[in-house]
Amino acid sequence: MPSAYTILFAIIVVIAILTWIIPAGTYATDKAGNIISGTYKAVASKPQGIWDVFMAPVIGMVGDKKTEGAISVSLFILVIGGFLGVVNKTDALNQGISSIVHRYKGREKQLIPILMILFALGGSTYGMGEETIAFYPLLIPVMMGVGFDSLVAVAIALVGTQVGCLASTVNPFATGVASQTLHISPGDGLGSRILLLVITTAVSIIYVYHYASVIEKDPTKSLIYNQRAADEERFAIKTRTDDDTPMSGRQKAVIWLFGLTFVIMIMGLIPWTNLNPHWTFFDQFTKWLTGIPVLGTLIGHDMAPLGTWYFNEITMLFLFMSVIIMWVYHMKEGEFMDAFMKGMADFLSVAIIVAVARGIQVIMNNGMITGTVLHWGELGLHGLSQSIFIILTYIFYIPMSFLIPSTSGLAAATMGIIGPLGHFAHVSGSLVITAYQAASGWVNLITPTSGIVMGALAIAHVNVSVWWKWMLKLMIYLFIITCVFLGVAAVL
Repeated sequence: MPSAYTILFAIIVVIAILTWIIPAGTYATDKAGNIISGTYKAVASKPQGIWDVFMAPVIGMVGDKKTEGAISVSLFILVIGGFLGVVNKTDALNQGISSIVHRYKGREKQLIPILMILFALGGSTYGMGEETIAFYPLLIPVMMGVGFDSLVAVAIALVGTQVGCLASTVNPFATGVASQTLHISPGDGLGSRILLLVITTAVSIIYVYHYASVIEKDPTKSLIYNQRAADEERFAIKTRTDDDTPMSGRQKAVIWLFGLTFVIMIMGLIPWTNLNPHWTFFDQFTKWLTGIPVLGTLIGHDMAPLGTWYFNEITMLFLFMSVIIMWVYHMKEGEFMDAFMKGMADFLSVAIIVAVARGIQVIMNNGMITGTVLHWGELGLHGLSQSIFIILTYIFYIPMSFLIPSTSGLAAATMGIIGPLGHFAHVSGSLVITAYQAASGWVNLITPTSGIVMGALAIAHVNVSVWWKWMLKLMIYLFIITCVFLGVAAVL
């Protein structure tokens, strides 16, 4: 498979060619920038050339009169990377999981729901994925040592995180990018996404726990029983008794600060004043706090109350909390900057993918074919129920997730079209985002193009075909649950 950059740039070229073929057209918009149904009109064509193709990713980053740039979300992604780099420098997350594993020695079966919930929360809030690679050498010996197999160990982390991504609540790389494309708050639809997270996580835990119970009673029921002896030698069970160093006080403080950061972000994104009844506490508190002489000036009179935050504010939050963690952990300035910059470097590719993907929308807008494509969609959606539309959207995103495995790239590339189509079908933008995230997370449980999936299976020495066989029923369950959930949510 070519890289995500190549795929996205190829799509830009194809779209540019289509601007020579598809008739140009446009819609009228209201003051908020929303397209007004039934106002489509044809305009003079504006085919895009080579200059436009190579300018598209540039404009995708900085924006122009027709397309908002991705600079705010790209900067947010980079700062998130820096924040995670600082947290990982303290080794608090790894040590925290290791402490839980050692604490439950002799009660390893109870680890399945506990760890899967933790991994699901990680996937749902900050797109946890690659970080799980470090846990497999620890989890595999532990699970095998009590009579399970390496499939159980892989499932705990892989299924846990990817089901979390399937029901992303405030995942900046999925929810954040998609929300910015549709000009809505990442907090919109948060309640329904939390419900989906609870349902899918519970079903996944039951599935993994049931399999573990079956092979605990009869080891021959394991799908990889034929390699049991080799695995026992390969993952020498003595690894279980390796370093049992408890977490330091500073690491515990980092864990609390890490969790607090995401809690504050969620609090900042929920539109409290739009709730029924209206919550004005944060507005009043901020006004009181910034009005205190000296202290208000020291804090900053332009401080935004929780509930009104967007990308600028949450970017600032992660930058601020990175500094707090540095101070609490007693990290030297040089170590902090090195960790922060390395963390940003790790996420540079994601930030650039967002800009390249946004270039697709730039070409469509500047070529004046966005309106025509939406018009065709409007005609096709005529008479289609809300539930049917959102389920079809979910199904549409399944092959698209194979084509563009980057969640950020997929959101930036497609949400500009699918979101307005949802508007025509009277489906909220937040539910369209949920459908896209659910499809992406579902595919990333099994796709061979994912480094997370293939890396985990390589460590466990499990063939991908065995993984597909083991996952088949769970994939069917998750697909049905998601379709029913979306269909019901669309009409509520």
